[in-house]
Amino acid sequence: MATLADIGVAAAINILSAFAFLLAFAILRLQPINDRVYFPKWYLKGVRSSPTHSGAFVQKFVNLEWRSYLRFLGWMPAALKMPEPELIDHAGLDSAVYLRIYLIGLKIFVPIAILAFAVLVPVNWTNSTLENLKVVYSDIDKLSISNIPKGSQRFWAHLVMAYVFSFWTCYVLLKEYGIIASMRLHFLASEKRRPDQFTVLVRNVPPDPDESISELVEHFFLVNHRDHYLTHQVVYNANKLAKLVEEKKNMQNWLDYYQLKYDRNPSKRPTRKTGFLGLCGKKVDAIEFYTSEIERLSKEEATEREKVKKNPKSVMPVAFVSFRTRWGAAVCAQTQQTRNPTLWLTKWAPEPRDVYWKNLPIPFVSLTVRRLIIAVAFFFLTFFFMIPIAFVQSLANIEGIEKAVPFLKHIIEVHIIKSFIQGFLPGIALKIFLIFLPTILMLMSKFEGFISLSALERRSASKYYLFLLVNVFLGSIIAGTAFEQLDTFIHQSATEIPKTIGVSIPMKATFFITYIMVDGWAGIAGEILRLKPLIIYHLKNFFLVKTEKDREEAMDPGSVDFGSSEPQIQLYFLLGLVYAVVTPFLLPFIIIFFGLAYVVFRHQEAMMKDTVEQAREPNLDLKAYLLNAYIHPVFKDGEDDDNFSIGEEQEYDNTLVPTKRQSRRNTPAHSKCDGSSSPPQL
Repeated sequence: MATLADIGVAAAINILSAFAFLLAFAILRLQPINDRVYFPKWYLKGVRSSPTHSGAFVQKFVNLEWRSYLRFLGWMPAALKMPEPELIDHAGLDSAVYLRIYLIGLKIFVPIAILAFAVLVPVNWTNSTLENLKVVYSDIDKLSISNIPKGSQRFWAHLVMAYVFSFWTCYVLLKEYGIIASMRLHFLASEKRRPDQFTVLVRNVPPDPDESISELVEHFFLVNHRDHYLTHQVVYNANKLAKLVEEKKNMQNWLDYYQLKYDRNPSKRPTRKTGFLGLCGKKVDAIEFYTSEIERLSKEEATEREKVKKNPKSVMPVAFVSFRTRWGAAVCAQTQQTRNPTLWLTKWAPEPRDVYWKNLPIPFVSLTVRRLIIAVAFFFLTFFFMIPIAFVQSLANIEGIEKAVPFLKHIIEVHIIKSFIQGFLPGIALKIFLIFLPTILMLMSKFEGFISLSALERRSASKYYLFLLVNVFLGSIIAGTAFEQLDTFIHQSATEIPKTIGVSIPMKATFFITYIMVDGWAGIAGEILRLKPLIIYHLKNFFLVKTEKDREEAMDPGSVDFGSSEPQIQLYFLLGLVYAVVTPFLLPFIIIFFGLAYVVFRHQEAMMKDTVEQAREPNLDLKAYLLNAYIHPVFKDGEDDDNFSIGEEQEYDNTLVPTKRQSRRNTPAHSKCDGSSSPPQL
């Protein structure tokens, strides 16, 4: 059972860790060589120039201005001073709303903590129930509701405070909902137009013996949405082609690396081995090897490209259909298209950069089966993860450790080591066990067949939160209670066990406090260091960068990992609201997390920028703008993702032409399938 001393040791360790991360960030961000790592969006916007282009040689890499180190925490007030409209313009609405979640946490829990410490802590502390029950407890537990005797009138204080806390939480959420809704409406009214505002995704297009998928889609929407249909783009199964393109790109990177290496030292030709990962096999000239590999892949790519374009089986029963107005797209996306509810299924199309192209070729009929398989797999993953959770809880049980490794008893009983084990080790062990979980859940979500990156993130986030709820919250409580009260369980009747568990549940607040400090305090402070982008940028800059364009591509503005960060926030809200009444001592640790996270994430240039359109275009050729918006990236051949226009087609008039289907009536408009049923000629 962790005591106040154990919590103090854990707090000291995590505070020192957080301070070390912040100090390292404050120093690293001042070095000219790291400027592009910590200010990438300013470079991409063209408002910041590299400090390595001027000054003495040493000053290009190290900041020798000693006065700047005296202001190493100056980034904090600077981050807090940026007005919210400027933040939205710079980092996007998603970033601003994400930041407000942390602000909501502060608005909810600061007043709750004040009330809880003013009312509930004195009520809990002035009792001796735990001493009379003869259960294992600590001084922290005496501050909890477990110290109130059964049937005491003091429970009225907890009941009243529970209602007060609930009403306050609902009030804050209602006010914030109104603020965010207003922000979203204002953003939508002033933002740049996007192809997804005019486009719907159509799935499960039924096969027709007389017409191709493209012709069928065009005729269907000309009949059913004649006044609003504009153009469409069918979907090709280009997954194999995409793999070849990616492999060729990887080979090109290696060729550039070895060519650069040779240019630096022309007296020696670089070599590599032809076996697995270049570790074994015959030694050959590296430049010649990668040149031949690129030539081979180029031929395979050209062959596969022609195969995709000419093979009708490469066309999937899926299409992106664009309309002349947002209203027309909204009507189509939200209505049933035919009597058969399983055909011609429509939904809003994701933004082109948000499309996860690998999943579009998955047959619609297999999605239900895939999601059933993942549901079963997720159940067993959650269930079997109880084993490491039980192990983590056993770490907090000193007696259990001493029985398992009796020869370490004298070392474990040393006060500082005992405090470290009980106050810090369980939290860090649980954090380690959870490291690879978001990646596993993302792979499971991809297998389910979701067709946008944002949908994949939301699905992964929902799984992760359920996992945290079942294993980290409920699992830790049940397993921890069983370990701590094992002796009591053995020597009491079965009817008394639920009562013992009920008394012991608030005592697990000590474990969650250590977890919050490890995951929340040190974890959030480590986020601002951007260690992974820092290392990757310098590796690319040293080995691959040859031009300014290469250097820009090496920069990574970064983004919030929604699939793991949002469930983490939900868990902290859950812990705060659950323990606000039963163990108020946990609340200050929650508040520190939300405050630190708000400052850190406000500083991070966290999302891809959604620029606000400054000028309207009354003569916009909407069809040219939308025509190639949803072409698979492998067919764009290096086009800018934002450059969707491919030509000028101004004619929108509809005329009547016969369809190829003999049993159907005439459909309006001349077929333009030649321009939308195949990729652009490359």
